[in-house]
This record gives sequence, structure tokens and C-alpha cells, in this order.
Amino acid sequence: MKFLMNTGRTVRQGTFVEHKKRWEYADEASSCHMHPVDMMVLGIDDEDHVLVRGPSGIIILRVIPSDEQVRGEIFVPMGPYANHLIPAETHCSGMPDFKSTFVEIEPCDQEVLPIGKVMEMSGGRHYAG
Repeated sequence: MKFLMNTGRTVRQGTFVEHKKRWEYADEASSCHMHPVDMMVLGIDDEDHVLVRGPSGIIILRVIPSDEQVRGEIFVPMGPYANHLIPAETHCSGMPDFKSTFVEIEPCDQEVLPIGKVMEMSGGRHYAG
């Protein structure tokens, strides 16, 4: 199923942004906030895992129901998981498409990768313990 992905910071993520080696940061950054009706259509429940296929990669995320989400849209906190999906192209603006990337989502039973592995897959350095 196709969704418009929006990214940004969550309050919980912000409390750990200076402590990215803590599991709480990775837990929040690897979440996918979705409208409950979209979850029902996909046949998934709270905390289930989904495979998210974006223009730049594929990643597994943990689903969190959110009545604040518009149907057909998801929210993924900024960070290594979201960055793995978003193309680096900036259209001469200096900023990637953090608010307008379309992704495909399907239920899966694969595990969410540790944040350090996601960093390495994206060409970055492993900063998690």
C-alpha cells in the first residue's frame, strides 16, 4: 500500500537526541506512526513490524497507531531509519524531501535492525553501543 511519508522530531526523540547510543532513541527513531484505519486495512496491530520501501532503500519499522495521522500518510521520526528511505537529492534547496516522499508499506515478521546497522547500510558510522 502506498503512503506519503512525513518526517520530523518527536518530543520523546528530542529528549534523547544528545544520547543517541541509548535504546530509547533507536526505539523512537524506528517507529512508524499510522492511522488506525490504515493499520486495519493492512491487517496490522500496534507494535507490529512493517517493511517500508522508499526511493532510496528498504527498512523495517515498528508501527504505532495515531489518530492524528491523516489516512494515507505516515510519520517517521527524523534519523537513520527515515534517512535510509529518502533520496539525497535536494532540488537545489539544500534540503532532501523530508515531507514529501512516497513509500510502499507491507506487513512483515522481520526484526527492526539495530540503529548502528542502519547507519552502516546508509554509508554512515556505527554510533550505537
